[in-house]
Amino acid sequence: MPSFHGVKVLVTGATGFVGGHLARRLLSEGAVVTLLVRSTSDPKTLEDFKTRGARLVTGDITSASSALEACAGQTFVFHCAALYREAKFPDEAYMQVNFEGTKILLEACKASGVKRIVHTSTIGVHSHIENPPANESEPYLPTDVYQVSKTEAEKFARARFESGEIDGVVIRPAMIWGEGDRRIFKLFKGIATRRLPIIGSGLTWTHWIYVQDLVDAYLLAATVEAARAQVYIIAGRRPVLMKDVFSTIAGIAGVKPLPFRIPAWPIQFVGSCVETVCSPFGIEPPLHRRRADFFVKNRWFDTSKAQRELGFKPRFEFEEEARLVYSWYRENGWL
Repeated sequence: MPSFHGVKVLVTGATGFVGGHLARRLLSEGAVVTLLVRSTSDPKTLEDFKTRGARLVTGDITSASSALEACAGQTFVFHCAALYREAKFPDEAYMQVNFEGTKILLEACKASGVKRIVHTSTIGVHSHIENPPANESEPYLPTDVYQVSKTEAEKFARARFESGEIDGVVIRPAMIWGEGDRRIFKLFKGIATRRLPIIGSGLTWTHWIYVQDLVDAYLLAATVEAARAQVYIIAGRRPVLMKDVFSTIAGIAGVKPLPFRIPAWPIQFVGSCVETVCSPFGIEPPLHRRRADFFVKNRWFDTSKAQRELGFKPRFEFEEEARLVYSWYRENGWL
């Protein structure tokens, strides 16, 4: 892996799951790390970063002055900040943070002479993969406002990178899991407590990326010269059927998966109705359509480009990753 000792870097979204892992890795390797953080961020998280030696710039990704202050003097910028899918936010908030925020950050990178920015996209820009495996040339097919906002941000970034106006790389992570993740924790808990059955057939494909492997991909994307203006899908060694995800986690937890499955469409319908009622009031719905969509959309990717051009290589098999994540949840009292 490339050395970042003494290198000046900016990480956006460091109070989140992925950005936090990336920032801590860079700090552990001796990088000179700046974090753009909001004033509303968790004080304990901010104090932990300060203790580790990070410089904090309090501001917002949608503020030009904040972006300029954070980008000044940086060699690399890792853009991980995003507004993720939560139905309590209005649609325009996703475009403001994910699209407009990216535009503002790219302008700040250009003005500050940043050597390279690594922009975080998502496999969600493809939504469902009809004929897997998909590679980087798969057409855009966003199906919700989050995916639309990330698609527009990626398209804007790619245009700037391909024109040579800014040196940058786009990475599209697969389904991310790892130590400290709260979203996938719900899946582990539901299976371990035998409260979550498979929704749908169980025969849809999933493709995961362990967060530590994803951090490796960020570091490679920043430093490999041939990566300039390229897009890379970052995923694990192999895809896994949904039914095998359940059986693997259940086996690690020492339980049997529930012996029945439920159809997805009633949950999708009810989830859509609940979101429609809750969203105008800024309430996070107890049930989302996307939670059912998770079980019925194929996600299986060809990662040969990242392996060939970046030298990216996942460390573990799927089963090993699942065991590592489960063990972290147990050791930290989550399960």
